[in-house]
Amino acid sequence: MVKILDTTLREGEQTPGVYFDVHIKVAIAELLDEVGVDIIEAGHPAVTEEIHHAVREIARRGFRAKVGAHSRSLKRDVDLALECGVGFLGVFYCVSDMRLNHHAKSLKEAIDQITTVISYAKEKKPDLTVRYTPEDAVRSPFENVITAAAEAARAGADVISIADTTGYIIPGSKNNMYDYIKKLRDELDKNGVSPKIAVHCHNDRGLALANALDGYRAGAETIDASVLGLGERAGIVDLASLLVVLTQDFGEEKELNLKKIPELYRMVSRYSGVEIPVNLPITGRNAFTHCAGVHTQAAIRNPLHYQSLDPAVVGREPRIALDHMSGLSSVVYSLEQIGEADVDEDLALKVLKKVKEVGQSGRTVDLEELRYIVRYLKEHQEEEVGV
Repeated sequence: MVKILDTTLREGEQTPGVYFDVHIKVAIAELLDEVGVDIIEAGHPAVTEEIHHAVREIARRGFRAKVGAHSRSLKRDVDLALECGVGFLGVFYCVSDMRLNHHAKSLKEAIDQITTVISYAKEKKPDLTVRYTPEDAVRSPFENVITAAAEAARAGADVISIADTTGYIIPGSKNNMYDYIKKLRDELDKNGVSPKIAVHCHNDRGLALANALDGYRAGAETIDASVLGLGERAGIVDLASLLVVLTQDFGEEKELNLKKIPELYRMVSRYSGVEIPVNLPITGRNAFTHCAGVHTQAAIRNPLHYQSLDPAVVGREPRIALDHMSGLSSVVYSLEQIGEADVDEDLALKVLKKVKEVGQSGRTVDLEELRYIVRYLKEHQEEEVGV
């Protein structure tokens, strides 16, 4: 069964302008645990004292989820992370030729540093789950990645994470995640090691979820994601989309409370200052909203005509939008929602006309405004009768 690592509190804070106070981080972590993610990556303790404190506060909560910390391949980073009491440690070091040259290190020197730090972490806490990430793995020489990953596994790394750090991988091309993970697994087996494989996919080309699912199909046991896909540049895999696709389409039988997702997204959006896009799958305002007359007429009779996912899965309901695209069936349905089912056809047509006028101004009519429209038109209808 695939594990989900949520990194909203680590990668998410690498979104420009995003910072969560410690009490908000704890509240987000609580919701993530209620949703049912397997690992909460709480931060990189070496970055600031505030992050160190937050990681420690989250780790001491006794969540069902394992709490993790991020670490460079430095013993002092490991010490700071272990001081927090985490059960998961992510160590990273890039082994591309360009980055090795930048650091004036040979591949052997880099691997010595990586393995020394992993061994050190395991010695200090034998039950610690250690993940090694060859950062920018998919653009690094494959032989470098295999050599570093195999040695990291021998040193005690439980997980090797393949990071598409720049969103470079393209499904269906010669550079695809499915083939990469398959080849990686085969080569590690040849080296006599069998660590778990994780994927960390960035969304620079809008393909993070597709690439993560390619990795999953190839046998990756862990997938990284974040709320709203927050992260560097265009971010990473969106957590809600990933969880829904895995459970509803791939049959993953995970103990998840997906009905908590709207609450989680509202909280992260509020305190990150990042709006939930109206058209974001699963959590966007319009994700389960029907608009055009033909669509709404069919959806009112049977929502499955124009939706492939039951919104109840994530604690939501289908909605009918009233605007310039609306038809009479949408208006009649919405009138029933506000207790005006007895409106005659003449008045309903007048309501529809007004709804379309409002829609042409760029607004939708919600149920509260619909009540005002009906009241106004009824008043004028009575005046006309009186005359």
